[in-house]
Formats: sequence, structure tokens, C-alpha cells
Amino acid sequence: MKIDVLRHFFVINIVISLLFAVGVEAATGPGKPPIFRHTLANGLEIIVKPDHRSPVAAVMVWYRAGSIDEVNGRTGIAHLLEHMMFQGTETVAPGDHARKISATGGRSNAFTSTDYTGYLQELHSSELELAMQLEADRMQNLLLRDKEFNNELRVVMEERRQRVDDNPRGLLMEQLAAAMYVAHPYRTPIVGWMNDLEHLTIEDAADWHRRWYVPNNAALVIAGDAEPENVVLLAEKYFGNIESKLLPQRKPQEEPARLGSRRVTVQANTTLQSQIIAYSAPKLSNVEMDWEPYALYLLAGVLDGHSAARLHKRLVSEEKIAHSVSVSYDGLRRGPGAFYVSFSPVEGRTLMELEAGWNDEIIKLINGEVSEAELNRVKAQVIAGQVFSGDSVLGQASRMGRMWAIGFAPDAPDAINEKLRAVTPLQVQEVARKYLVGKHTTTAILEPKISN
Repeated sequence: MKIDVLRHFFVINIVISLLFAVGVEAATGPGKPPIFRHTLANGLEIIVKPDHRSPVAAVMVWYRAGSIDEVNGRTGIAHLLEHMMFQGTETVAPGDHARKISATGGRSNAFTSTDYTGYLQELHSSELELAMQLEADRMQNLLLRDKEFNNELRVVMEERRQRVDDNPRGLLMEQLAAAMYVAHPYRTPIVGWMNDLEHLTIEDAADWHRRWYVPNNAALVIAGDAEPENVVLLAEKYFGNIESKLLPQRKPQEEPARLGSRRVTVQANTTLQSQIIAYSAPKLSNVEMDWEPYALYLLAGVLDGHSAARLHKRLVSEEKIAHSVSVSYDGLRRGPGAFYVSFSPVEGRTLMELEAGWNDEIIKLINGEVSEAELNRVKAQVIAGQVFSGDSVLGQASRMGRMWAIGFAPDAPDAINEKLRAVTPLQVQEVARKYLVGKHTTTAILEPKISN
């Protein structure tokens, strides 16, 4: 029922990443209502985007707490608590939250990531009050019971087995993160290490809820057929009496200087080889002042944003030595950014050939040119997908919530989009030269397990 973001920070298709992160919302523009913001006395942020095209509303509560906030020995607790949030309060029986929403014709879900945890309801706008009442109730009155805790813990452990332990790609991604980060918590999997899961207690879950599930660490985000004034009244009614708390101090967690490249090999039950190369890269810190993150997004698009993009065209279409290639940049996050390339060879070809082709293509890009037409094609793809990405009320709420969770204003996508438009071909070449050439990398290789 719930969404588990096991991909951690890993490679996501550049177009999807950009559409989600930077699209101008379909429901914005001349004559359309702006994003409304209000903060309750207890610190709860309220973000509302009216969209009256249909009588539907997306109601989300975002908590700025993810696996990045976990400590060693308790990895996976953020995700486990997400499961427990559906297991009842003093007045709502286990599982009834989802059933109540479903009974209205709506749906509910949740997700955990490295940087945040989110809960969503998408339902008829006449049921807005019900969704807010249920969310406030579990923020304040979550009831943890041994039976439900043990059941959900078993569910999470089985998720780990299916999505990581018995999934070659999941294992590869997990080992890549563990090798790339020495000190930063991005090195730990969102689902948690199995040994930690085996020793988590119900008190660990209660402690996580007490620490982070407070109004001054949360945002109520609503998009759809809702009026801001009514949302504020309902928020005061249901959330206003929840006390704020002093949040745990978040200390800076910087990676030590890299002293060399790292390589890790994963042997698993697979017939296909694959390889991921990760480069350290800056994250987006200042929407207005930064330019490198925007150039890195578009660099990924130039290399692998469409079927005629450079790397795909060369390795897949022309030379036919790659089964698949993927290039992406992840810079919208609370922690450090990263740039990735992933590829798998066709039968009879090697990872060494693909890596050589990748390195050669980067050198060609730097020493040659990136044409305006080529770059504009990538920008046009982003813009063309904006209507789609922002058309649903859930898409709008998700985008605003994510922006808030990583520290930006909910309307930041508009400014981000303009900055993307301004990126020049020379800037794309510059970030390729600066971050992809002569730098220490982390490489993870997946190969078939050698039988005895």
C-alpha cells in the first residue's frame, strides 16, 4: 500500500527528474491563483495551491525527517514508522485510516526517502476535513501496539529481501551508496540494514515519532479544489492545539576529502553485467545564485535525455554494444549531490568497452561543442513535459512539498525553470570538465555469481 523509495539517491531518468523538480505548474500562470502560505503558532507550515478544474484535492503532510536523520544501529526506523502511521490511534483502529479514505472514493499512501517522509490523500474536495482530521490525529495520538509493530516489522524485512537482498540491481545500488559515502548517512539504505531491523524496538519507533513528528517539523500541503481561508480554519481546528517541540540539533555531516577512487564488485544471481559510476557534484543550494546544478541537469539530458542523445546514440544505436545506458544528476536534496552514469553491455561486449566509450564521449563534448540547437532540444523536452507533470493536483502538491522538505520555497520551480532556460552551451561544457574529468569516482559493478 505504501511507497518505499528504495532507489535512495540513485539514478532516475533525467526527463522524469526534471519534470518533477522544475516544471512550471500547469495550474499557474496569468490569472491563476498563486501559492498561498501560512504558518500556525505551533510552527506548522500550510501551503495551498487552489485548482478548481475538478472537485478533487490532494492533501499531504510532509515531515522533514528521513533516513538522513537516522543513527547507526537504528537504520530503517524512518521507513518502519511510516508503516506504523497506518496502524491506528486511540480513536482510529489499525488500518482504518486507509479504509476511511477509501470509503469516500479516495486513496491514501505514503513514502520515505533519504530526506523526508510524506503522507498523502487524494479525494473528493468535500472530504477535505476528514483527511485533515485523520492526519492531525496520527501526528498527535499515534498508538503503537506490539502486535502491529511486530507485523509491520516483518513486512519491512520482507520488503528488504524482495527489493534488495534478492534483487541484484537493489544490491548494486546499496553497495554503491555504502562505498561512495564514508561519513554521510546517505551511505545507509532507506529500508535499513537487516541486522538493524532485527533489533529495532517499539520504543525506537515511539522515539522517532516524538522527535520528528511535530508541527514545527511538518508542512500541510494541499492542491486542488480548496480555498486557503477554509484550509487555515480547518488547520487551526485540528492541528492548532498540537504543541511544538524543540527539534534535535542537526549537526553538519560533511564527507572527508576523497583520497582516491573506489570500486566495489557485487556478485549476484543475474545473467547481465552492469556498472554504475558516481561522481561527487554540488547540490542546488541557492536557487538564484547557483548555476552549476542547472548546467549539470542539462548535461545529463545532452548525454541521455532522448533516443538521439549522445551516449545513447553512440553506445546503443550506432555501435550496438550497450543494452542500456542512463545518465542522471541528483541535486535537489538535503545532502550532497551526485552525477551518475549506468550501463549494461550486450552479449559478447564488455563493461570496459562501455566505460571507454563513456570517457571518450565526455572528452568529445568538452573539446568539441554543444550546439544551441542540441541544448534547446533538451530544454524543450523539459518544457513540453511541464503541463503533464503539473496537471494533476497530486503532482502539484508533491512538487511543492518536496521543495519545502529540502529547504526551498514551494514556488521555487518557477525560478528554477527560468535558470534552466538561461544555461549556455559553454556552461554545460564547463561542468563536464570540472566534475567528470580527472576526479575520484565510485564505481559499482554487478556480475553473475560464480558457482562452485
